[in-house]
Amino acid sequence: MQNGDTKYIWKLLNTVPDPEIPVISVVELGVIHDVKFINNSFLISITPTYSGCPATKAFMSDIKSCLKKKGIENFELIIKYEPVWTTEWMSEETKNKLLQYGISPPSDTVICPQCKSLETILISEFGATACKSLYKCKDCLEPFEHFKCI
Repeated sequence: MQNGDTKYIWKLLNTVPDPEIPVISVVELGVIHDVKFINNSFLISITPTYSGCPATKAFMSDIKSCLKKKGIENFELIIKYEPVWTTEWMSEETKNKLLQYGISPPSDTVICPQCKSLETILISEFGATACKSLYKCKDCLEPFEHFKCI
């Protein structure tokens, strides 16, 4: 399917889960920056969450696999570092998905995803990944990750 239908490509890309947070897609995360059709080829611009993000290689491989399974052969994945990725590219719907999944979404206010308390304390600036920090709820005493505002 090489008819230049970029909306179809966006739809396919929205099915590719983020390898670190599978409840959201790479589109919802905001790392897919642009899709263009030029010279019978799709050019897909990707802006990683940060330059050393270990998930970048995994989601690029997942994107390639997804497109090839749907018969899309003429495409190029282009890494772009400008403009820099920001959590502001996430929609409120995406942030709500994170909260339901158990990760406090990026915000100046850290909310416990278990009990929705605002009484939280920072345990470690770094969680399982560099883009998240580890918190503990003072009310329910549960530890949780908070997606940093970047």
